[in-house]
Amino acid sequence: MKTSIKMKKILFFLLIQCLALSAYAQDAAIKEAEAAYTKEDYGKAIELYEGVLKSNGDSPEIYYNLGNAYYKAGKISSAILNYERALVLDPGDSDVRFNLQMARQKTVDKIEPVDGFFLARWFDAVQNMGAADSWAKTGIVCFILFIGCLILFFFSRQIRLKKVGFYIGVLLLICVIISNIFARNQKNELVNRTHAIVFAPTVTVKSSPDASGTDLFVLHEGTKVLVKSTLGDWSEIALEDGNVGWMPTKDIETI
Repeated sequence: MKTSIKMKKILFFLLIQCLALSAYAQDAAIKEAEAAYTKEDYGKAIELYEGVLKSNGDSPEIYYNLGNAYYKAGKISSAILNYERALVLDPGDSDVRFNLQMARQKTVDKIEPVDGFFLARWFDAVQNMGAADSWAKTGIVCFILFIGCLILFFFSRQIRLKKVGFYIGVLLLICVIISNIFARNQKNELVNRTHAIVFAPTVTVKSSPDASGTDLFVLHEGTKVLVKSTLGDWSEIALEDGNVGWMPTKDIETI
């Protein structure tokens, strides 16, 4: 029995040591990448940041830094890809959005989105202020406060307090519903990656998933597309201006 307890303690200690060493190695790689970026050795910075992502998984901060390194290296499509990946993880980061807009200005294609209903645009703008986790936490907090308002409404003896509990409770319930909708939408965006970035210098979009299809329009690297479906080596894509067509899957990289 004592031997078993000792073994568990040893294994626990080794696990803590491994985690500590992993965190130290990650911090060292990030600092080395930052040093390389400062020295304008963008190729080395890119390599190091890519290594951190490969060994430690997704991180909005690393994607942002990697995007900056690609931007400085003149690889605009890769910069846009990594800025977009950072936004999927942290939609409310204004620095990422600003740098993304700067990178988009260097692309050839200037896609004008179709004007939508202003409430839909407002809904998307508010939703993008936070990630799925932050909206979920907001919903939980609002729900707890809603329970408090219910208690106030049912057990308070003063009419004024009952009214306060009722009206604030209604507002909090609406906040709970909206927060959960936002959290679900952001989670779907995180799990179902349906957008991609064009990486081919120039690609002709076809009317059908075949090289013999009718030429519809031409796209250039760095353009963001919505992947509607795939068929063999072809992807059906849609642009923000409503144009739809088919292009080789190898010419795009999923966000």
